[in-house]
Amino acid sequence: MPRDDRAPRTDEPTYTGPERLQKVLAAAGVGSRRACEDLIFRRRVTVDGRVAQLGDKVDPATAVIHVDGERLVADTRLVYLAMNKPRGVVSTMADEKGRTALADFLGNRVEQRVYHVGRLDADSEGLLLLTNDGTLAHRLMHPSYGVPKTYLCEVSGPIPRNLGKRLTVGVELEDGPAKVDSFRVVDTLGRTAQVELTLHEGRKHIVRRLLAEVGHPVSRLVRTAIGPIRLGDLRAGRTRRLTNAEVAALFKAVGD
Repeated sequence: MPRDDRAPRTDEPTYTGPERLQKVLAAAGVGSRRACEDLIFRRRVTVDGRVAQLGDKVDPATAVIHVDGERLVADTRLVYLAMNKPRGVVSTMADEKGRTALADFLGNRVEQRVYHVGRLDADSEGLLLLTNDGTLAHRLMHPSYGVPKTYLCEVSGPIPRNLGKRLTVGVELEDGPAKVDSFRVVDTLGRTAQVELTLHEGRKHIVRRLLAEVGHPVSRLVRTAIGPIRLGDLRAGRTRRLTNAEVAALFKAVGD
């Protein structure tokens, strides 16, 4: 299984064509070349669906590589970031109206041009994914892949016992029915409550509209997970590089 690689690489190679597979694996952070040779020898690496052999050469930009069944992105030009979007920031890389946008938080730390996966309205906060991998971004956003998203919401209380069942069965909105995959009450405090819900569709303002329709308008909304990627303790306005294992989990979430 590929090791985690949290730090950005400062010595990324420039590929000009096919390279020895063990060299490509080592450059992607799997391990030393000798360790990568051992993985290949033990038939733990596949390339484009076939078991790799020592001596194989691959093009990192096009080869589909799996190590122990997990997808490994060997093209070191591809970037995968998690960001905690603060409240009041628009979900665009740059804003023609001069409002604070996502690129304002990246500075010079990311040389590649990245794009956000999905959106959060300006009043919402939490997890966004940023990448220059257009194929993966498309799959993560496309409803047919059904990638779930989890939200923590502060709403008006108290919460009736049957609210979870009502939301999982489905609620009729002006643009059609909507439902959640799961719902739970996290905490209650006086006339407010914290609830967590997971759903896999991405209609505009769907979480706010859904909770407002059942009588519990949202005063604060934080997205805490996109598929297998969790916000965790990432501070507002900060970004981090996804680990190899997290990128592999994203590919698995969209069926690769």
